[in-house]
Amino acid sequence: MTTSLRITWDAASARRAERQHLTGPARPGTPVAEVVGAMRGAHAQVLSAAEVSVGMRADGVTRADVRAALWEERSLIKTYGPRGTVHLLPTHELPLFSAALSAVPSGPSPFPPDARLTEEQVRQVVTAISDALDGRYLTIDELSEEVVARTGPWAGDRVMPAFQDMWPRWRQVMHRAGWAGTLCFGPNRGRKATFTRPAPGDLEADPSDALAAFVDRYLHTYGPATPKHFARWLAAPPGWAMALFDELAAAGRIEQVLFEAAPAWVAAGDTDFPDGPPRGVRLLPYFDAYVIAGQPRERLFPGQAYHRALGGGQAGNYPVLLVDGVVAGVWHQRRRGRRTTVTVEPLVRLTARQKRELDEQAQRVGEVLEATAELVVGEVTVGPHA
Repeated sequence: MTTSLRITWDAASARRAERQHLTGPARPGTPVAEVVGAMRGAHAQVLSAAEVSVGMRADGVTRADVRAALWEERSLIKTYGPRGTVHLLPTHELPLFSAALSAVPSGPSPFPPDARLTEEQVRQVVTAISDALDGRYLTIDELSEEVVARTGPWAGDRVMPAFQDMWPRWRQVMHRAGWAGTLCFGPNRGRKATFTRPAPGDLEADPSDALAAFVDRYLHTYGPATPKHFARWLAAPPGWAMALFDELAAAGRIEQVLFEAAPAWVAAGDTDFPDGPPRGVRLLPYFDAYVIAGQPRERLFPGQAYHRALGGGQAGNYPVLLVDGVVAGVWHQRRRGRRTTVTVEPLVRLTARQKRELDEQAQRVGEVLEATAELVVGEVTVGPHA
């Protein structure tokens, strides 16, 4: 297939930033779930990072608003999303995520052969989780007891290395239960996380239709993109992603463009791009969606940023400073009571305007976290995930 439409990096990054509220924040009153939907989910392994991801994209939104959407309004759901990692997702999009993610083939197991589960055992564990969580909120230890009781001692064998500990065998497929729509997080019980089943709803969908809609949403936010980019975002087999894109192209659902002189894809008809680049200074937290999904990574992390802000080529290990849509530094915040110190290490020389914007962004971080922020410009001395 040939194409004459050429998309530059500046144009692509400008559209990506605009569509997920990084060119300017969402208008006051925009539902929190709408902001999360524009990101295609907010990484929430650490909930405070997800709260900052959302709050930096929406005027006036604080962590309290995100928690209210999650635990009171239930317009957000905390569950396993792309790459099998914990995300905040719009509740009304759970059927789409569930059908699409469940249709993604699993790659090779990272565990030794004697620690793995067969597909039949996976089915038994997912069913046990669903039954155990029906109308209940259980801690991980309580859920483990229920799963082992419903399946067999093999599910409880401590064969899964994790955080200087060994976890029971069944936990390696918790994300599969999340994708199946049979598990999500509930409110903490004290300092312990709880799990429950999502509220009853229609989780049935044709996986092929769900995948087409899922790719369409991904390309709307992160296109132009290649099958390899999509596979990396999902942690899916690249060959499967390539076959999927070929199928969608043949059906007229996606179309090819030249992105930085290389073939890439956008949703069919979605070919309007601003001139770019995006302008402005932004602070984004650990594993923010913009840096996780943004490709090609060497353009998003130019020069020194590629070595300073990535960990072995993996994005998200450090909170990042964006300047005009690309990573131009790292930052860290340390909270003490009602105050937080935001230390930013720029990798480029900032103009007077950019310094003012940086100060505004630091203050905004404080507002999101319901704290008073102090900006310090200097070296970030902590390592990744600090």
